[in-house]
Amino acid sequence: MILRMSTLFVRTLRDDPADAEVPSHKLLVRAGYIRRAAPGIYSWLPLGWRVLRRIEQIIRDEMDATGAQEVHFPALLPKEPYEATGRWTDYGDGIFRLQDRRGNDYLLGPTHEEMFTLVVKDLYSSYKDLPLWIYQIQTKYRDEARPRAGLLRGREFVMKDS
Repeated sequence: MILRMSTLFVRTLRDDPADAEVPSHKLLVRAGYIRRAAPGIYSWLPLGWRVLRRIEQIIRDEMDATGAQEVHFPALLPKEPYEATGRWTDYGDGIFRLQDRRGNDYLLGPTHEEMFTLVVKDLYSSYKDLPLWIYQIQTKYRDEARPRAGLLRGREFVMKDS
């Protein structure tokens, strides 16, 4: 598919953005790949979105070639698995916590190891079912005290768990 620059939803910048500290962040903003929505939170513009999806596809192809299977866990997670592992308190202020209207505690997933463990524990009971290799590529959320360095240290980012 051929893309014409004149028809793309993109505008490049002549100058570096004032909040950009590292060269990669400056270049991504100036080239029209991303735009800052809030500290540590970025909107992916068409060119950046295409690049991100392509990187994800390369990772999927490589993982699938090794026999891994992709799963998808929710981004909104219950408190209980994280409380059982002690990470509900270990994360401190580093996670986004919230409550529903009934007062149930949840968090926006900073990582999904607990969910992997729960699913495998519920579905597999014998060592004969192993080895098992599952992975997911999903948006994660961490309440960084000082989000900086563009996409490298943000509050919302895409990560692969396996």
